[in-house]
Amino acid sequence: MAAKKNPLFDTATTLGKLMLFLGVSSICGVLVAGLMVPAVALTGTTATSSINFFDDLPAEMSVGTPAQSSKILAADGSVLATFYNQNRTEVKLAAISPFMKNAVIAVEDARYYEHGGIDTKGLVRAVTSMLGGGDRQGASTITQQYVNNVIIQTYAANGEDKKIKLGSDKTIGDKVREIKLAIAMEKKYSKDEILQGYLNWVYFSNNNYGIESAANFYFGVHAKDLALPQAALLAGVVNSPSYYDPVAHPDNALSRRNMVLDRMLAQKMIDQKQYDAAVKSKVALKISPNKNGCTTAVRGEYFCEYVTNLIVNDPAYGKTKADREKLLYQGGLTIKTTLEPKLQDTAQAAFNAYAPLTNNPDKVGQSLVTVQPKTGKILAMAQNTKLNAPKGQWSTEYNFNVDKFDTKGQSLGGSGGFDVGSTIKPFTFAEWLNSGHKINEIVDASVRKYPLGFPWRNSCGVSSGIYDNNYPGSSDLQNAENNFYQRLTAREGLYNSLNTATFATAAQLDLCNIQKMMTAAGIHLGADPNKPYDLANVSSLLGSGEVAPLTMATAFATFASGGVHCDPIALVSVTNAKGNKFPVPGANCKQTIRPEVAAGVVSVLQEVLVRGSGYQIGLIYPAGAKTGTTNDSQQTWTTGFTKGLVTSSWVGSPDNKNRSNNGLLIANQRIPYVDGATYAGHAWQSYMNQVAGGFDTSGFDAPPASMLNPIVVTPPPSKDTGKDAGTKDAPKNKDKKD
Repeated sequence: MAAKKNPLFDTATTLGKLMLFLGVSSICGVLVAGLMVPAVALTGTTATSSINFFDDLPAEMSVGTPAQSSKILAADGSVLATFYNQNRTEVKLAAISPFMKNAVIAVEDARYYEHGGIDTKGLVRAVTSMLGGGDRQGASTITQQYVNNVIIQTYAANGEDKKIKLGSDKTIGDKVREIKLAIAMEKKYSKDEILQGYLNWVYFSNNNYGIESAANFYFGVHAKDLALPQAALLAGVVNSPSYYDPVAHPDNALSRRNMVLDRMLAQKMIDQKQYDAAVKSKVALKISPNKNGCTTAVRGEYFCEYVTNLIVNDPAYGKTKADREKLLYQGGLTIKTTLEPKLQDTAQAAFNAYAPLTNNPDKVGQSLVTVQPKTGKILAMAQNTKLNAPKGQWSTEYNFNVDKFDTKGQSLGGSGGFDVGSTIKPFTFAEWLNSGHKINEIVDASVRKYPLGFPWRNSCGVSSGIYDNNYPGSSDLQNAENNFYQRLTAREGLYNSLNTATFATAAQLDLCNIQKMMTAAGIHLGADPNKPYDLANVSSLLGSGEVAPLTMATAFATFASGGVHCDPIALVSVTNAKGNKFPVPGANCKQTIRPEVAAGVVSVLQEVLVRGSGYQIGLIYPAGAKTGTTNDSQQTWTTGFTKGLVTSSWVGSPDNKNRSNNGLLIANQRIPYVDGATYAGHAWQSYMNQVAGGFDTSGFDAPPASMLNPIVVTPPPSKDTGKDAGTKDAPKNKDKKD
C-alpha cells in the first residue's frame, strides 16, 4: 500500500503548491540577500539571519580531475585493454563538436551565457507553471548540474554511495548549498571552462561518462566529429539517461532528439535547412561495446594481467593496494608496454596446430614467451587458455609463463613454474667453461653409479642423491636413449643432452658455483623468486626444479647477448591524465657471465639444432636452443634464440604437474612418447621462423680458440735414447687387448 502524502508537501494539492512557492521564495530571498551584500545595506533581523545562513555555507568546491579510464597500450600504441569505474576520457572544449555545445545549451540552459550560475527567471517560471497546473519544468542551470554531477560522481568514485542524494532525497538546505556552490563556481571559472567540465562529467547512459566516451560508444567517432543529429540525440539523453537511452528506448530518444532540434532552431543555432535534414534522419547507432579489464583485452590478456599486477604491487603508484587499484580504474593512466602485436598474434596462432582453445579435451597446457636480448623487453606472452572462456573451452586465471609471486610475496598470478628438464643443462656446461675446462675436453659418460656418499663438492651447502641400482628403490643413471655410455667430449654430451655427461662434468665442479652461474643468468624458483635454483639434490642438475618460462627465456637471453643479463620488463612508460610520469622498473642490464663463456655455450647450443636433440627443429636463421623433457614427459620444453629474440616454448599439464603428456590428444593425435622437440619444439620453430626476421639474425661470436681443446701434453724425450718416452719398445704380450 502506497504511503499517504502529507497535503502540506504534496505538489498535486493547492496547499502543497503554496508551500513550495513559499519555500522557493525563501530560497530566493536568501540568495538575493547573499548576493547583494555588501553592495546594499540590509536592516532587520530576518535579513541578517538570511545573510548569516548563506555565508555559513561552503563558498567553493574542489573540482578535481574526474574519474577517467586507463588504457594499456602495446609497443605500437594500439590499445590492449581499458580499465574504468566510470568510463570517461576527458577532452578539451575545442575537441567537442560545436553542434554538441549548442545542443546541450539549447535544451538544458538557453540563458547559459547570460546568468551568473542561477537562472532566477527559469526558477520563477518553473514555480509559476507548477502552481498553474502545468508540467514540472527543470530550473537547474548547466552550472548547477555540473556541481551536482561533481558531488555525486566524486562520492561514487570514492565508494561513498550512502552520501549520494538524488532528487526527492535532497533537503532545501542541500539545494541552497548547490546554488551557492554554482554561484561560487561562476566566479572562479569562465563559462567555457564550466561547459567543458560539464560535458566531461555528465552521464550519457550505458556506463558512458563524458561526451568523448558517449560519442565513441554510440557512433564510433570522437566528440569533435559528432554531426548535428548525433549531437542532438546525445544532448537529449542527459535529462533522463535511462528513459532516453538510445539503445533501450530508441523511440524516446528520437522524440527527445527532435525536441532538441526544435530548441536549436528556435534559438537560431541552426537554420531551417539544417533542421529539416536532421529531423528527417534516423537514429543511426553504431555501437562500439565498452571493454573493461583484461578479460576483454584485444590481445595478450595474460600479459595484461601481468601488467596490472605490476602496477597494483608497486608503491610508486599509491601507498596501499586500494590506492593503486583506484588509480588504475580512475586515474586516466596511459600504460605503454613492450608487447609487440605481430609477435603476440603469431604466438597465439601457433597453438592452433597443437592444443587449440577450441579442441583440447585433455587440457594440455601450452605457452610461448619471448624476450629481447640486451633490453629485457617482453615482446610476447601467450598461452592456450582464456581468463573467461566460452562454454566448452578452458578457462584459468593462472599465467603459465610467470612466477607465482614477486620478490615481496605479492601475487603475479603465475602458475609458479614447471620442472625444466634438460633445458637446465647449459648452465652446468657454462660453469664447466667458466672453471677453465674446455669445450672438447673428454668426460667419462659411461659412469652411471653415483651412490649415497658420493663426494659432491658444494662450498655453500650440501648436495646428495642416489643413482645406484644396488640401493633399494634406486636405479643407475640413465640417458633418454640407451646409448652414449662412453667417453666423449663435453660438447657432445651437451648437444646430445646426455644425463651421464652432465653428471660427469658436475662431478668435477663445485655445485655452489653451478648454482651461482644459474643465478647470474637470472634463474630462480618459480614459487619464490628470492630462492635460487636448489641443488641440494643432484637430480636438479637434470631439471627437477620448477622455473617459469619467462625466467628460462631471460636466462637464455643472457647467453644470446654475450653474457649480459637483463631483468624482464613489461612497462615502457606510465603517465596519468595530467601527463605526469610515474617511475617504471628498469631492465638493470649488466654483464654477469664472461663473454667468452657465453660464446662457448652458444656455439654448442647451435649444434643442438644441427646434430643434437633438436636436429628436427632448426631455424632458417643462425640460432641455438635446448630441449627439455622430464622423466615421464610430464613437462616438455624448447628454449632457444637468435641474436635478436629468445623464446621459451612449453607444453605440459599445469593443473596436474605429475601427469604425463604421453598418449594425450595433441595435434589431433595420441602418441606413446612426447619429448621437448615433439610439440614444444615444433611450435617454437614455426613461431621463430615467422617472427625472428624482424630482429637481429646475424651470426654469433665464436668462442676463443683457447676454449676449444685441452692442451696436449707431450712427454719430454728420454735421456737414455733420445727417443720419445712413448716409443720405447714394450714387452710383447699376446693376451693384451685394446
